[in-house]
Amino acid sequence: MNKYDVVVIGGGPAGLAASNSAHSNKAKTLLIEREGQLGGILKQCIHDGFGLQRFKEKLSGPEYIHKEIEELSSEIEISLLTFVTKITKTISGFELVLVNRQGVKKIETKKIILATGCRERTSKQVAIHGTSPAGIITAGTAQYYINILGEMPTRTCVILGSGDIGLIMARRITLEGGKVLGVYEAKSTPSGLTRNIVQCLEDYQIPLYLSHTITKVFGDYRLEAVQVSKVDEDMQPIKGTEHIIVCDALILSVGLIPENEIADSIGVRLNPKTKGPLCDQTLMTSMNDVYCCGNALHVNDLVDYVSESGEIAGENAARKQENNLQDLVEIKTNAKIMYTVPSLIDFNRETKKVILYFRSTKVYEKQKLMIYCNGEMIFSKKYSFVKPPEMERVVLDLSSVKNVHEITVILDDE
Repeated sequence: MNKYDVVVIGGGPAGLAASNSAHSNKAKTLLIEREGQLGGILKQCIHDGFGLQRFKEKLSGPEYIHKEIEELSSEIEISLLTFVTKITKTISGFELVLVNRQGVKKIETKKIILATGCRERTSKQVAIHGTSPAGIITAGTAQYYINILGEMPTRTCVILGSGDIGLIMARRITLEGGKVLGVYEAKSTPSGLTRNIVQCLEDYQIPLYLSHTITKVFGDYRLEAVQVSKVDEDMQPIKGTEHIIVCDALILSVGLIPENEIADSIGVRLNPKTKGPLCDQTLMTSMNDVYCCGNALHVNDLVDYVSESGEIAGENAARKQENNLQDLVEIKTNAKIMYTVPSLIDFNRETKKVILYFRSTKVYEKQKLMIYCNGEMIFSKKYSFVKPPEMERVVLDLSSVKNVHEITVILDDE
């Protein structure tokens, strides 16, 4: 039976960074990927805007992945078209059951890094009345059809949700000769990055309708039309505001969910706010020797942050360390903060530099972030504005902080 120090599950940008980081710290590493190529979803993201922070240049998705693969050591073992079907805790670590074209085999590892990414919400997870005709697809599927298969899935469409993939596909469909009749968002503010609102909608005169949703679809074999309604403050449809839009496709961009079936199956505690595992600053989960990074941990705006978390997980997985649940201090927040990652801090760790990500619950102007340990402020930063779609990142130095039993992160008016 093959034995490893670290096994990384998932070969997207997080998994690539985690594998290289673990190997650089002298861990015998195996990278497992269920597809036939490394790169995750970035293989089909031919638009640019990736890598501005990590590589200091504007790259397309395939270019970004190419750079990551170029940095990958040839000593790292890679297993493509491979699925992990079972993980069992052992005295020395974990036993994994793998399935691929060669059959079924078992391996052993001391540490596991979950870099399984995220998936799109589908039409089954959105309450829309009507039949189930062809033409209702996710934005990622539309992207795959056009960028990989070279096929146009629509000529006249409506997009539900203003997530970044949906905004990018509104532009892509327009460039390929299709017509996007509108992007409809149930929230009162857009869900995507400001730059995508400007570059993908405003630059192409594609209308964005906030506080609107799709309440019904029409069509037997192929989508023929959708019913659009305004929604109230609770995002409930307002009677009398319905109108019909004739189209041949409804493209869904209604959010992403971290892929954490594996984490859940082995008893890793999940954060109900992020849908990813609870973790400390080393990205170790509630289960000793199991780490998580990238979009499996929480949905990121920028792939640069995905790779950064992979490096953190890989470096720490290569070290010998354990979680002592009594040492973990939960980060408390006020109502303006949706969540923080990490959500726990172990002040006994050797790692004193902590990268903290957070999102606001709403759009706020002129805010001040304040971080307290035992009631004493250790960090503050001012923001002109914060928005839920745009994750914020701060770096904390905890080297001078001792005997902490409470840590609080507060966002308040400046």
